Amino acid sequence: MEKQEGRPADERVLQAPDRGLVHVWPSGGGTEQLFPDKVLLSRPVVQVSLGEHHGVLLAQGGQVFSFGELSWRGLSVPVSAPVLEASLLGRTVVHVAAGGFHCGAISEQGSVYMWGENTAGQCGQNDRASVTNITVSEPCPVAMVDSEVVPPVVVRVVGLACGREHSLALSDHNELWAWGSGCQLGLVTNIFPVWKPQKVEHLAGRHVIQVACGAYHSLALVRSLPAQDFSAQSTPKTRERGRSPQCPVADREELVTTDDAHYCPLGVELSEVMRSETPSRRRVSRQRLHPAGMSSGSSPGSGASLSSFSDDSRSNPKQRNLPACSRLEPGENRTECVSQTDGSPKANPAADWAATKDSAFSDDLELQSILEKLSGQTSESQDVTATGDTDSMSSHTGSDDSYISSTPSSDLLTSSYKDDSACKRQTNNGRASGPLSSSPVCLEEIRLCLEKEKQALLSSSLTNIHQKGNAAAGRRLSLPGTPTHGSPRRRRPCACGPVSAGQAPSAGPLEAGDELPSLETEVWSWGRGSEGQLGHGDQLARLQPLCIKSLTGKEVIKVAAGSHHSLALTAQCQVYSWGSNMCGQLGHLNSPVTLPQHAKLSDGLRVWDVSAGQSHSLLLADGDCVQPVLLYCGQQSEKPQSRSSGHSSPSRAESYAVRPSLLPFCIEMNYISSVCSGGQTCAALTDQNVMGFIAAIHELASRERRFSCWMSDVRKVLISPLRKKEAACQMLGEPCTQLFFALCESFIHLSKLVGRHATSLSYFLQNAQSRDVTSFPLLTHTELFLETYKKFCSAVGDFEVMGGFQSLHKLSLECLGSRQAVLSQLRGSDQPVGGEFDLVSMFYQPLQQLHHYSRLLLKMSACYDVLTLEYQSLQQGCSHYESLSLSLLRKRKQAEATQLFWKTHSGKATENLRLPQRRLLCESSNRSLTPLSAGRFSNHWFILFNDVLVHTQGSLPSQSFFSTHHVYPLTCLWVKPITEDRTGLYAIKIICPEESFTLVASTPEEKNKWLRSLNQAVDQVLGGAAQGSSPGVTAAVCRTASYKFVADERFKDAQYAGGWLAGRVHGRGTMKWPDGRLYKGNFKNGLEDGYGECVIPNKAQDKPDTYQGQWKEGRIHGFGKYKYGSGEVYEGCFCDGQRHGYGMLSSGKLARTTSSVFIGHWVQDKKTGYGVHDDIMRGEKYMGFWLDDQRHGSGVVVTQYGVYFEGSFKENKMSGSGLLVSDDNTVFQGEFSDDWTINGKGVLTLANGDCLDGLFSGEWRTGLKVVGTYVKPTLDGYEGKEKNDLPLGQHVVPAAQRWICAFDECWSRLGCDANGGGGGDRTAAWENIAVTITAARRQSPDLSKSHTKVLESLEFIPQYGEPVTTANYDNIRRYLTKACETPHHPLGWLVETLVTAYRMTYVGVGSNRRLLPQAVQELQAYLTHFYSVIRFLFPGLPDDGGVIPDAPDPGPFKSRRSSSRAEQGVLVVSCSSLLLPLLLPRLYPPLFTLYCLQQEQEEALYWERVLRLNKQPDQSLLSFLGVQEKFWPHWMSILGEKKQIVSSSKDACFVSAVETLQQISTTFTPSDKLMVIQRTFEELTLEVKPLLAGDFLWCMDDLFPLFLYVVLRARVRNLGAEVCLIEDLMDPNLQHGEMGLMFTTLKACFIQIQQESTT
Repeated sequence: MEKQEGRPADERVLQAPDRGLVHVWPSGGGTEQLFPDKVLLSRPVVQVSLGEHHGVLLAQGGQVFSFGELSWRGLSVPVSAPVLEASLLGRTVVHVAAGGFHCGAISEQGSVYMWGENTAGQCGQNDRASVTNITVSEPCPVAMVDSEVVPPVVVRVVGLACGREHSLALSDHNELWAWGSGCQLGLVTNIFPVWKPQKVEHLAGRHVIQVACGAYHSLALVRSLPAQDFSAQSTPKTRERGRSPQCPVADREELVTTDDAHYCPLGVELSEVMRSETPSRRRVSRQRLHPAGMSSGSSPGSGASLSSFSDDSRSNPKQRNLPACSRLEPGENRTECVSQTDGSPKANPAADWAATKDSAFSDDLELQSILEKLSGQTSESQDVTATGDTDSMSSHTGSDDSYISSTPSSDLLTSSYKDDSACKRQTNNGRASGPLSSSPVCLEEIRLCLEKEKQALLSSSLTNIHQKGNAAAGRRLSLPGTPTHGSPRRRRPCACGPVSAGQAPSAGPLEAGDELPSLETEVWSWGRGSEGQLGHGDQLARLQPLCIKSLTGKEVIKVAAGSHHSLALTAQCQVYSWGSNMCGQLGHLNSPVTLPQHAKLSDGLRVWDVSAGQSHSLLLADGDCVQPVLLYCGQQSEKPQSRSSGHSSPSRAESYAVRPSLLPFCIEMNYISSVCSGGQTCAALTDQNVMGFIAAIHELASRERRFSCWMSDVRKVLISPLRKKEAACQMLGEPCTQLFFALCESFIHLSKLVGRHATSLSYFLQNAQSRDVTSFPLLTHTELFLETYKKFCSAVGDFEVMGGFQSLHKLSLECLGSRQAVLSQLRGSDQPVGGEFDLVSMFYQPLQQLHHYSRLLLKMSACYDVLTLEYQSLQQGCSHYESLSLSLLRKRKQAEATQLFWKTHSGKATENLRLPQRRLLCESSNRSLTPLSAGRFSNHWFILFNDVLVHTQGSLPSQSFFSTHHVYPLTCLWVKPITEDRTGLYAIKIICPEESFTLVASTPEEKNKWLRSLNQAVDQVLGGAAQGSSPGVTAAVCRTASYKFVADERFKDAQYAGGWLAGRVHGRGTMKWPDGRLYKGNFKNGLEDGYGECVIPNKAQDKPDTYQGQWKEGRIHGFGKYKYGSGEVYEGCFCDGQRHGYGMLSSGKLARTTSSVFIGHWVQDKKTGYGVHDDIMRGEKYMGFWLDDQRHGSGVVVTQYGVYFEGSFKENKMSGSGLLVSDDNTVFQGEFSDDWTINGKGVLTLANGDCLDGLFSGEWRTGLKVVGTYVKPTLDGYEGKEKNDLPLGQHVVPAAQRWICAFDECWSRLGCDANGGGGGDRTAAWENIAVTITAARRQSPDLSKSHTKVLESLEFIPQYGEPVTTANYDNIRRYLTKACETPHHPLGWLVETLVTAYRMTYVGVGSNRRLLPQAVQELQAYLTHFYSVIRFLFPGLPDDGGVIPDAPDPGPFKSRRSSSRAEQGVLVVSCSSLLLPLLLPRLYPPLFTLYCLQQEQEEALYWERVLRLNKQPDQSLLSFLGVQEKFWPHWMSILGEKKQIVSSSKDACFVSAVETLQQISTTFTPSDKLMVIQRTFEELTLEVKPLLAGDFLWCMDDLFPLFLYVVLRARVRNLGAEVCLIEDLMDPNLQHGEMGLMFTTLKACFIQIQQESTT
């Protein structure tokens, strides 16, 4: 059924019977007496296909109708009442095809259905019923499966063509499939029929566009390979077979010539036996099927006698497996026998030929008489004695490709031409006859042909080859289809070649990427060639597809195949024909007919559709009238031919016309959209002109075809000769020569586009199913058309401006010569007929086509309602083309005015200003515009071009020279109107990057004129890249442009590209200086401001300096990263181009002196304040104050040997009182001088407590001189001292004074003073945060999705002014967590900086246990300073240790809040509880390492006890620890199963509590570690409860030994470090609560384990 939504757009406008009308008429009758029959159907017909005596119609909705002699059903259906193919109902058919005596159809899903005669397997039915019954009465599906791919896939077919005994299908991957019989299949096989469709491997990998089938030959239109692919084979398969679908580049040029195209290898002559078999089988079957009692295989007018065939042939018509197209194996010398029809071997085919000749010819005089009759035919009017139809005409040449005729004369002629003596040729009307080929092919003949290739060069006058045999053989190797080394079978791989996937099916050849038909095509042919229908210059058969080289480059868009002739239609509306010309069906008398030749057409006729029948050709062309016209060439009869008899009298006089003649009745058919031919019948598909829609489409297509032909003629007669003339380059000069070649290229490009468009319009008219206006080429490819026309107009204008047409005028007339016809043909419609030839107007002629596009689209839109999509699309397209037409006409006028201007003011000075793209807009030659400060006698001339404003001085406009001139690019020119004041001047202010001036107009009208012209020119040159402009009123204030500074002091000779604001660089841009300096970043008011990247040449180093960071007012200011050419890298803060504030300087491998890292405070490019210096080469790290790049003040030095120095520094040296502690706890406290040198009083305390008190001198590593007293302390006194009671921290920088610079930078980023919130605006701080986050997100396109989401959430400013409650306290915590995750946030940058500083201090050499107190104090100072920043942003937060009195709500942070919540339910807020979760996880590794080093000795003792005690079983250990037996568990659960605990059980008691305590090593903050301890006690309580009756309370006597067991079994490494970290950093509010008690228990257990005795 027909679906309303699936109908094309114009089907809603054109309804039956106004469109899709079919007219059918016979081909042999006189043209004047013909009256076409009209097919009467209730619905439009979208396609017609004709066979020998029948036809198939495809109606709208996918229904199929048949008419004519349906021999497979025994019916004869009149044309006026076709019958419906009912079995195809329900399957929407989109394409039909009719062969000799069978039919085919393609469904919407790509399935193929065939019916009709199946004698040769042409219907593709290989089941037993079909083999037994040689006909298929009803359409049956044909299975097409590509089994060469894995897994096998069903082939979707988009095209179908049928011959007499074969069928070809085109898949949606543009691959060709074939089935049936004969060499016209193009398959590599020796078994016929081919019942199952097979892929034509020789075209695998090529893009097949269209296929056509003759009687026994095939044609394919194939897209040409790209130029770079000529040398490489398209597929590995073709390479292995030794054949290439495309010749190499070296041979490509050679094969275009006529001689090389004449000859083609792989041509074979067919044996008589092989030719007689298949016709025998066909005649027997058709004789039995024909309803009239005669052989349906015979031509009309031929007899039904089979006397020329043997009895064996008649008795065994089913013998089919004859060796045909056999392969010749290399290196095998064997004799192939050609089977006779009875199956017996025939050893000598040549003897058979002679026998047949002798039996058929009793007298040679009869043959001579017939030949004289053939040679005596005239070109147009002489009658010929023939056997009825034109098919028997071809039998005069002895063709076995013709339809089989049983008359003695035809059989006599067929046999007479097979003489194995000399190959004699007879020429008849320019047509040669000679040895003929057919299929199947005898293997012996292939061998004979290969052995006599050189003789084949001279055997025929048709080939006309004058080359030597060896040269031809060399060329032959490069041609496709040439077997170079052995047979195709041995070289054929198993796997299939690559499939050209991804190409949509189409009605015409499509160019890759833009869906317009491609004109880069080739024509391939194969099959029988006895009439020259293959077009290779001979009459030999081709077993596989071969390219017709003479048609390469001709832009063929369609091919058609008659019974024994072929047609090719080009994009230039020219028709090439070749093959049988007995009835003049080729449309010419050119020789030879074995090569494509031009059909002779009258002037003004442009053919756009072709079809070929049995002995005629039908052409559809554009003429002088609006409607298309029909042209006919071929057999004509003086009397109307009767189509009812099925044959004609052999003696009837017939004539034919060589030149295609007009069919007068075509005018009555209205608009013909396509033509079809088959057998002796012609058909045309027509449309009525409904609402002007069809007329508009035909008018557009006709005009486009005429335009395409005109451009082709211009290319041929003018452009190509001019490009080849050397005098053209000499006359034009180098600049104009390049412009001329660019003009030629653009003209050729436009010509190809127009040709492709004209071809697509022809397809659009022929394919009635796809006439959807929304898919109209002008609408779907609007941008392509507009851009092509723009480029062409620019090329013409550029060449005209430079005076190129004047230079070429004389040379172009020489090329045209006296050919007035060509001259008048190239004239445009706007040029007078008798006027002088205008080259400029001719090149501007294509611009008129745009107006016709617009007019015809508007005409088509009138056929639709204004609310439809079609109307809107057509109106939009009309507007596009009309506006472009007007715009290009204006550009033409500008180019003409500019050329006249340069011609008037020619001179050497003006040549510098004369550029191809430059156009004149306005000029002040009449003193209409002068500078404000101009002198009275000075001369000023302003010339406005489309890209610059030129100001000349000291010259008169009438003179042709310039004394001085200034050029102002319009891209960097601002126009500002000055309002009229009391002075009465009409002034305009011009602002340029380096100067500004005021112009005064003579009148208000002149001022408005210049103001409008300047603004329009500026807007046009900016091309939409500007902002803040009103077209034609004001020029854009903000824009993007390039400029080279000349006089500016700071940017002298620098090239800038970027943003501008009112004449100053502003926004993002790039500045490049001649000395190599490069800046890329933001500008503000003419200076670098904001983020930017800079490259500064470093003359002293090979590498330049680079900087990435912030700028302010042209200087480095803010945070950035500076990489020096020496290898040093500074990352930190700058102020006025100097390092100032927080920063880190790293000296890499390229440093000459040492490799070191400094991180700390800088003042005016010098280290001043607190900082850490890590001398990597010496293994020393200094932490203290600096002054002017020297260590000055309190400081600490640690070395890689574990030595700890602490003291005061001055001028980079440690002097005065200080402290030295070695790795073995030896301590010196006294006087130092000259950097680590001990000199003066001091006390040296050894590790065992012994002391030396006196005067010391010398270095610690080399030895000390001591003058003093040795003191041995008492044993009791020494043991009473704490081991760690060292006098550390006396000369250490206080933690509160460290890293103040980092916090100052954070305050600065918030927009506040260095001291914080007291002097800052909180609202401005939050706005700065939002701006910073937004800018970072926009300038960082490579961010991950998660990071982008975090930044987007941080762009929103939270409710910071509200009082903090327990409800929004969690919101603050979540915001701080996100803020600290990204360095783009000021708080995140602060966290990252503090982590970097902390790790730089306490990692590496700084990992010294003496630094643990400083590390803890520094972390606590971080919390204090950080909390002050948080409180500034959220003023509702209480002081450190304050409470939030609101009752807490349960939430995800309940566990953490409970650690700082009192029993009353209030929430205690401290800096540690809020900020430690943010900082400590990042600082944990270096801090915990220091704790482990500090507790190293205790940890060793603890771990030794743990290992020994854990060797005991559970009950033994519980007893040893003093745990009461009532707490001993007796059962344990393993995977849900209870097992009893025995005395030997180990690690079975209190497992849950042990595993919980082990998690303490996986946490970071003290609060989380305390939560682990609390959960351990809870797990312990849960395990003890089942052992006791009722409720109970823990007492320390019971709890401590039991918890000691859990600690031992947990085996926690570095438990002492964990205990010390919790004790130092835990919240003070928790020390005296429940968690504090639990922590004390854990600490007691650690101490007890160290003191526990294992004996």
